[in-house]
Amino acid sequence: MRIVVAVTGSSGVELGERFIEYLPDGIEVHLITTPNASIVKRFEGRDIKEYKNSDIASKIASGSFRVDSYAVIPCSMNTLGKIANGIADNLVTRAISVAIKEHRKVLIAPREMPLSPIALENMLKLSRLNVVVSPPILGYYSDSKSLDDMERFIIGKWYDSLGIEHSLYRRWGE
Repeated sequence: MRIVVAVTGSSGVELGERFIEYLPDGIEVHLITTPNASIVKRFEGRDIKEYKNSDIASKIASGSFRVDSYAVIPCSMNTLGKIANGIADNLVTRAISVAIKEHRKVLIAPREMPLSPIALENMLKLSRLNVVVSPPILGYYSDSKSLDDMERFIIGKWYDSLGIEHSLYRRWGE
């Protein structure tokens, strides 16, 4: 499996880090970070291909480069607005634009609250295009005992949406 992970903004970067950290072995990770979200040093030793957000001509911006899924975690409101309105002026927005065009799995995790009517309209627009809009919302029914448990639950739900096998949380009835 091959996944493109984009980490935008600076608030919530830890969730993007954890998303990558918990990925099962054997998943090929292509990482894009915005200048405020550079995190690659944390993953020394893991096979991660890193791209500059300014490299709009990168192979991951092409529809012919096969990718199974895309995740933007966290997704800044700026990035969300650009994606929703077809503005592909950097590698993150270009890669997601191509993914939507190619009908590939895309998950975005907006990180700001409260949500403005503009943000909600942009999320609705993307949802109608089959983009999974999944803010990091706490699942109190998950029987979490710590922040780490809550993060594992949220990331597990994201993996579920992208078809990634995991054991990050206990499923109902198991």
